[in-house]
Amino acid sequence: MTTSPRIAIIGGGPGGLLCARVLQLHGLRPAVYDADAAADARDPGGTLDLHADAGQIALEDAGLMAAFQALARLEGQAKTSRDHHGNLVDEFVPADGDSAAPEIDRGQLRIMLADHVEAGTVHWGHKLVLATAAGAGTHRLEFANGFRTEADLVIGADGAWSKVRPLVTDAAPRYLGVCFLDTRFDDVDVRHPEIARMVGDGHLFVTDSAGRAVIVQRNSNGVVRGYVAFRAEEDWPVAAGVDLADRAAVRAYLLRQYSQWSAVMRPLLTDNDSDYLLRTFSALPAPLTWAHVPGVTLIGDAAHLMAPFGGHGTNLALLDGAELAHAIAGEPDLDAAITRYETEMFARTADLAVSSNKALEGFFSTSGVLHRPPDQGEEHRDYEARAAEYRRKRARGKENTPS
Repeated sequence: MTTSPRIAIIGGGPGGLLCARVLQLHGLRPAVYDADAAADARDPGGTLDLHADAGQIALEDAGLMAAFQALARLEGQAKTSRDHHGNLVDEFVPADGDSAAPEIDRGQLRIMLADHVEAGTVHWGHKLVLATAAGAGTHRLEFANGFRTEADLVIGADGAWSKVRPLVTDAAPRYLGVCFLDTRFDDVDVRHPEIARMVGDGHLFVTDSAGRAVIVQRNSNGVVRGYVAFRAEEDWPVAAGVDLADRAAVRAYLLRQYSQWSAVMRPLLTDNDSDYLLRTFSALPAPLTWAHVPGVTLIGDAAHLMAPFGGHGTNLALLDGAELAHAIAGEPDLDAAITRYETEMFARTADLAVSSNKALEGFFSTSGVLHRPPDQGEEHRDYEARAAEYRRKRARGKENTPS
């Protein structure tokens, strides 16, 4: 580009920060705005796996694979599935050298990315309240702290309840009928040795045939995060008269709901060291597209919020951020760059959004049939194969690009 556009990225999560990093590597100077006071100002949740065909490609583009590998846990790829009586259903132990989907704590990933953008890039404590068209493809941004600015390009990286999304579509997330109670077990190997044994180095999935589950994940620093999951109305605590801050009341409720679970598995419901944090799951219509609007686009959950099954959310946000940055840097016409990015992003994410939402329905089926997890070894081989094909397509695209 002959002139550097004013680029405002709304949201300092992984996708927004990765996009800013790659834009800076191309010599551009984006500004990132985030409502949080700092990268570590809130609990970001548990661990996630970065796939070879998505998140890892984005980190390579950003020059951050070494930083990621210093934090990643290859052993965290292990997965065990049991029924609600504790019987083993399936088990996966990654082979030596398997790096198809290493785990990293969400908080560690965000801090790592924030540490690798230029000083002053992220404006913390800036909550967007209004984005309006200002003419000629520019947009005016107003924040809760009174700050105002204009941008030639607004990138909505602000997640499920994006304030930028209404500029391009009236689509809104809908509740998927499943909620999680997020719990934490501290110093797990000492305080909760049986839970530590069941979880192992990676994930434990426990399900019954009535739409109930517990998903438990090994995090770093001796922490295990647990997710007690079940079908319910979105406002079930009010309807059930349960105060989520009252651990005893929540535990009594869960023991009633999970009364058919064996005594061996019940500590996963009741022995947590934290309060119960309610997380509900919503998704945008899938597949979602929109007609291009000059001066604005979306990445990550703002563009294609989907169910968490498959672990695609953060992976796609990172890849969106990298691909958008490359498109902007490689095309002198800003709107042509955004149109190309959106066209490719729609194609890349559509099937994954549909399949993730269907997977959640299957996992929490009340049909009386116990859900069986996918073949993890096959999934890892698929990640590696798709990564190789993605790179081949990129290489062909560069060969066909006029110099």
